Amino acid sequence: MNEVSWFQQEPTTSVSLIQKNTQSKNDAIIDIGGGDGFLVDNLLALGYTNITVLDISANAINKAKERLGINTDKVKWIVSDITEFIPAEKYDIWHDRAVFHFLNQQNDIEYYKVLVNKYICDNGHLILATFADDGPEKCSGLEVCKYSEEGMKNIFSIAFKVIESFKYKHLTPFGTIQNFIFSVFSK
Repeated sequence: MNEVSWFQQEPTTSVSLIQKNTQSKNDAIIDIGGGDGFLVDNLLALGYTNITVLDISANAINKAKERLGINTDKVKWIVSDITEFIPAEKYDIWHDRAVFHFLNQQNDIEYYKVLVNKYICDNGHLILATFADDGPEKCSGLEVCKYSEEGMKNIFSIAFKVIESFKYKHLTPFGTIQNFIFSVFSK
C-alpha cells in the first residue's frame, strides 16, 4: 500500500479541513478516489457516521474493507469511475484528493462540475486537492492536469465561493516531493 505516491497513513490536512467545514458528525461525506486510503479510518475514529467512499478500483475498496473489519458496515462503498458516477444522494462534504487532476478531457471536467453543482448540498463544501502548477506532469504513468489557485477558482466559481486555498508539499513514501494545491469551496 505505501508503495503508491499518494499514500498517507494520517491524512492530517484532509481531516483538518473536513473537521473545520462540517456542522455535525452526521454530515454526509463522500471521499472521491478514497479506495484504500486512510481518510475513512481517521473519520470513523473521530466519530463521523455518514461516510461514502468512491473508487474506480474494487481491489482498493476490498483492501480498505478488510482493513476496517467490523467497521466496514459503517461506510457506504461505491465502485465507479467518477466520469460515470450518478450519486444517489447529496453530500455536505465532497472530498477529492487526487482524482480531479486525472481528468484531462474537457467533457470529463464538465461532467465533474455538473456532479458537484448538483450533488453538494446548499451550504456544503467541496474540498479538492490537485497537482499544483509546479507539480508533476504524470502520476502512476498517467498524464495529469496541473492547477493554480486562480485556475481552480475559475473552474468552480459559478456555483462555489473559495473560502481557502493553499499549496501543500506532499512527501511521497519514496522520499520525493509532489506539489499540491488544496482548495476549499463553499456552495
